[in-house]
Amino acid sequence: ALLRLQLRALLLASEGQPMKIMFPMVADVEEYRRILEVVELEKSHLARRGHQLPSSLMLGVMIEVPSLLWQLDHLLPMVDFASIGSNDLVQFLFASDRGNPRLQGRYDPLSPAALGAMRMIVEKAAQHGTPVTLCGELGGRALEAMGLIGIGLTSISMVPSAVGPVKAMIRSLDRNKLWAFMEPLLKSPLHSIRPELMEFAQRNGVVL
Repeated sequence: ALLRLQLRALLLASEGQPMKIMFPMVADVEEYRRILEVVELEKSHLARRGHQLPSSLMLGVMIEVPSLLWQLDHLLPMVDFASIGSNDLVQFLFASDRGNPRLQGRYDPLSPAALGAMRMIVEKAAQHGTPVTLCGELGGRALEAMGLIGIGLTSISMVPSAVGPVKAMIRSLDRNKLWAFMEPLLKSPLHSIRPELMEFAQRNGVVL
């Protein structure tokens, strides 16, 4: 009932303009199928009552529940766009509460496991022609943003104050060279490749 109420409000607020809606915390493809059914119900409900629907409606999903990683070939053809929810995806991968300071050393988002999972999403999205972005705090730090660019991400979110440092890093970076360096590291058992990325940046004049 809450989902239907929120969708109805969004569709009404569009007033005939283009609209994009992204659904968070989707755990499997069947959940997304049910979401699509609810969207159609609400569109029909509003149309019958003479309300103006969005001129175009794009539906996407936030990939942040690890179970979706093994359903990407089924999910991505169904969505118009996707975003990687880096904060939650990483904490769920490592079964750690990211809000607990005592667990900060238990994992690093620049670990082979975390970056490998995000690389899998990027590769699958490219195969299916689905635009993918990254949402979360991770992209707002220059070294972390460098790692994300290395795995193939071309659209990342950040706070306005991070734009300058990240832009300087990107302008000094050879992405192909970085990926060639990172690819074997993602297959390693390292806890984190943070030191290796720092060394790469220093050797290759990357501004951090």
